[in-house]
Amino acid sequence: MDIVRTQIIAISGKSGCGNSTVSRLLAERLKRRLVNYTFHTMADEMGLPFERLLEMASADSSYDRQLDDRQVAMAHEQDCVIGSRLAIWLVRDAQLKVYLHASSEVRSERIRTREGGNAEEVLSFTKRRDQLDRERYLSLYGIDNDRYDFADLVINTERMNPERIADVIAAAVGKL
Repeated sequence: MDIVRTQIIAISGKSGCGNSTVSRLLAERLKRRLVNYTFHTMADEMGLPFERLLEMASADSSYDRQLDDRQVAMAHEQDCVIGSRLAIWLVRDAQLKVYLHASSEVRSERIRTREGGNAEEVLSFTKRRDQLDRERYLSLYGIDNDRYDFADLVINTERMNPERIADVIAAAVGKL
């Protein structure tokens, strides 16, 4: 009996680096399921403001574990592209692990463009969120999300549009 293995493309990066957009474009291109279950999604399902859920998650690790367990389970249901902060660390059997990188300044400007707000406040919030996320991931899983040297592909997203980034990843998938 042959065992059929699910092919998973895992994409990670910090807030505002293009995870969601690039993952969606790649999933569409490859005609695969997109797994992009985030704290934004969870907050919507719970009827909470996003910032409130982040506060709750910083005090109670069960929110992170619930989110991460759900993502990993969803990723293993069928061939997919999973985009999440920790996908490349948590989905260890992914066939391709991609890390998207951009500076906090570029990421905060993208977030501000998408969600509005004062540039300085959004930059401050982005840097603080990065710090809190890193501390939480280290505490929960021993994962330092500033160390991604094991990724199969690291892409600086500052000067490429999402379509071009998806092209680069699709080319890598074609070589698997």
